[in-house]
Amino acid sequence: MRRWFVALAIVAALAGGAGLILTRPSVTAPTELNGLVPDLAQGEVVFYAAGCAACHSAPGAEKEDRLVLSGGRRFETPFGTFVAPNISSDPEHGIGNWSSVDLANALIHGTSPSRQHYYPAFPYASYSRIKMQDVVSLHAFLKTLPANSAPSAPHEIGFPFNIRLALGGWKLLFLDPDWVVDRELTAEQERGRYLVEALGHCGECHTRRNALGGMVLSEWLQGAPNPNGRGRIPGLTPDQLKWSEADIAEYLKSGFTPDYDSAGGEMVEVIENTSRLSDADRLAIAKYLKIIPGASAVD
Repeated sequence: MRRWFVALAIVAALAGGAGLILTRPSVTAPTELNGLVPDLAQGEVVFYAAGCAACHSAPGAEKEDRLVLSGGRRFETPFGTFVAPNISSDPEHGIGNWSSVDLANALIHGTSPSRQHYYPAFPYASYSRIKMQDVVSLHAFLKTLPANSAPSAPHEIGFPFNIRLALGGWKLLFLDPDWVVDRELTAEQERGRYLVEALGHCGECHTRRNALGGMVLSEWLQGAPNPNGRGRIPGLTPDQLKWSEADIAEYLKSGFTPDYDSAGGEMVEVIENTSRLSDADRLAIAKYLKIIPGASAVD
């Protein structure tokens, strides 16, 4: 009997060790950034396409104050309330001391400089598809923005969701850098896919999540309950969003619908960002949205 207990203990130890290895935070090899030269103009495009200010500017910030990424906005979810951190250029309370590799680790792997898992309220499940050139350009642009010394507030999450170690298992299940719509596309549709699936992280709100908080990719952009429990976020598939490509592009520019209504709720923040993209990028988003499947199966 004792031998059985010893054997079980060894098996349990090996399984636990293997689990720790499989779920440890992943990082980007610094060599992946070799030779990449930051482009500030492109970094600004990435900044707005990725919606950085929508989450990380102070609550109620407007106009130029939106460039002060002091954090503090609260996001209610079924798992608790997440509070956006300070990502300003402040070296102590922000990310002023981060390298481009640190930013790549955060965006692509959901890993902090101290090698901890970030919660997926930070949409790295989408950002994992970002191009490395865009990472270094975004890093350079962020360094040009104002510093702010406001400390980041802690998240308000109870047990067991406050166990960061378990997030390694979540990543094994749901962190997939492959394209959701993976088929031959035109150059414009590919650009739209990149803006929607990666930088714009549209699926994070417009796709239903399962009980563990992972996006149900078989229902890609088909709409979802609002995480705060109030209302429903609409679907963007062609069978639900029947606007023309021109209508979609205009909405992303001005916030006006074909019926002369205007954007409301969280979409006001989205339009604040997409209005700063080029006409070509807004049209590329529209062209992508017109080819995504509306049935339960995703290509």
